[in-house]
Amino acid sequence: MWSRRQGRLRTLAFGVEELRRRRREREAALRKARREQQLVSKRLLREDAPEEAGGQCAAVLLGEAEVQQFLRLAQRGTDEKEREKALVSLRRGLQHPDTQLTFIRLEGSMRTLVGLLTSNRALLQLEAARCLHELSHSEQSAVAEACLPATSYLLTYLSGHSSDFIELCLYTLGNLIVESEAVRRQLLPQGIVPAFAACIQSPHVAVLEALGYALSQLLQAKEAPEKIIPSILGSSLPQQMLRLMQPGPKLNLGVAMEFAWCLHYIICSQVDNAVLLAHGALPTLVLLLLDLAGAVQRMDDAGLELLACPVLRCLSNLLTEVPAEAMGQQMELRDERLVAALFIFLQFFLQKQPALLPEGLWLLNNLTANSPTFCTSLLSLDLIEPLLQLLPLSNVVCMLVLTVLCNVVEKGPAYCQRLWPGPLLSCLLNTLALSDTEVVGQSLELLQLLFLHQPEAAQAFLQQSGLQALEKHREETQLQDRIHALQQTAAIHG
Repeated sequence: MWSRRQGRLRTLAFGVEELRRRRREREAALRKARREQQLVSKRLLREDAPEEAGGQCAAVLLGEAEVQQFLRLAQRGTDEKEREKALVSLRRGLQHPDTQLTFIRLEGSMRTLVGLLTSNRALLQLEAARCLHELSHSEQSAVAEACLPATSYLLTYLSGHSSDFIELCLYTLGNLIVESEAVRRQLLPQGIVPAFAACIQSPHVAVLEALGYALSQLLQAKEAPEKIIPSILGSSLPQQMLRLMQPGPKLNLGVAMEFAWCLHYIICSQVDNAVLLAHGALPTLVLLLLDLAGAVQRMDDAGLELLACPVLRCLSNLLTEVPAEAMGQQMELRDERLVAALFIFLQFFLQKQPALLPEGLWLLNNLTANSPTFCTSLLSLDLIEPLLQLLPLSNVVCMLVLTVLCNVVEKGPAYCQRLWPGPLLSCLLNTLALSDTEVVGQSLELLQLLFLHQPEAAQAFLQQSGLQALEKHREETQLQDRIHALQQTAAIHG
């Protein structure tokens, strides 16, 4: 009898390892899907007139003759005022998609516009840049590629003295980068990375936000891992981005948000995250998260979720680069304030942005996966019950909560004893009543681990009609092996 029971236990232990391996594979697939979610977009600056700033000015459709006339007046008008007025009229026309196509089809039109962009008349130069900006916002890749002759000048002007003009050039470049690989292919040898590295030294918040936008578009290009990110990692940009994300009185929410997304795309590329770790990315992100949690507690939380989201993603993904044996050596990863801050954000998201709950739970999963220290923090701070309260919110949230609990339980009997008795078993019986196969499968794995380390839980499971709860799923092929293994474990320990 004893030898047979030992044999069973060896078989079940192998099953648990297999289930754990499957869980890590599922996590890897989900993490890959999250990495591929991008924020490619275009931004439009129209701030020279109140009605345009509010987006109320209707685009004017211009015919070929009108476009030619405005270009001619802008180039050869009797005075600067008339030339500027012609460019303003042309710019308003270029807000219409059909006018944009008319413009690029006209021979010499872009050459004329570039000539005005490079003139020594500041007002004409600004209006020409605004015309280019309107063109850059087009959804037609042909329009973006028609702007290729202007890109070298836009880069040159990033070293100018007018912060407004630099901001406009950056947003224009960012829009062009999104639309066309040909544009990106031309910008790299023209020196876009060194130009951006010089720009990030600007003291102007608006310039830094625009730079963050343009850089994030560049980082999301499909060829970025091979052709762009290595150059960026070899520049001063990573260090400067982290500088702008350091908590303190100089931290600007908008700037930090833009560069947090940039950092997210670099980390997700997995080109060489050791560079970021060497520059102190991990402590910077942890301190920033602690600072943001403090702001939430002070009720100074307007717009904080916009920054918290990329910061949580950066930390989650960067943790996968830290070897398990090195987790305990990282001082910033031995601070239970990080777990407390994370739960402050989970409560904040629950009240204001429930869709962001998975971001916090992903980080909690990555923290607890290989760290007994963080599992201990969850228990010592009495955070298991708040975690269990999230189970009914959605299948995605439920899966992540169950995964975190698996991380805690698999650390061994000492951890399971801290969970027992308590509400865990009744919550798991409720999840077994659900129809989602992934959720039920994760619940089965958690129960399996719990029964092995805490036999009293198996007894309580049998007493509370646990076997009947399993019957609902016995016909589901994906769950049959796990159900059988759990029934065996319950029989042995019950």
